[in-house]
Amino acid sequence: MRNSRWQVLGGSVCLLLVSLGGCETGGKTGALAGSGIGALAGQAIGRDTKSTLIGAGVGAGVGYMIGNEKDKEHAKEMNQESKAHNYTHTEVKPLGGTRWLLVDIAPKSGIPPYASKVVEFRPYGRVITTTTNPDGSVDVTDERYRVVGNALVINKPDLLINAQYDISGDEMIVSAENFRAVLKRMR
Repeated sequence: MRNSRWQVLGGSVCLLLVSLGGCETGGKTGALAGSGIGALAGQAIGRDTKSTLIGAGVGAGVGYMIGNEKDKEHAKEMNQESKAHNYTHTEVKPLGGTRWLLVDIAPKSGIPPYASKVVEFRPYGRVITTTTNPDGSVDVTDERYRVVGNALVINKPDLLINAQYDISGDEMIVSAENFRAVLKRMR
């Protein structure tokens, strides 16, 4: 009977540890790992269900505290980095660190002629658009952005753009109420 308890408990802990990748915070991950380790320790010490449950509870609490401290450290590092780069958003995935060439935009009315437009989503919440004009001169705009689900939110000085985007391979389509843009991935 005791061997089967250990096997069930060991299997449960393995399932818990496999699911750790799905936790969104260090606190939750720590609580989950701590509860598994605490349950094993409780079972090893007391060899009964009560000890196992007490161990799981104590382990979850300790694991949460450790993971939560890690979350605080990470937030502090991100805050320092955001001040260094003058940004406020860390919601940049999956666009952060990518660079795109504007292939087409509709409607074209209201957009000055250009030779090329390159849009670079920096990993620190800034989007840099480099426009090469027909005469060879270059204009660069630097704006804030964030990604929420499949929504791309760009904060321009006088305008907030809230667009939907879809990436398929090396192509991204950005659609908003007033425009639709097709971009090709450069990196």
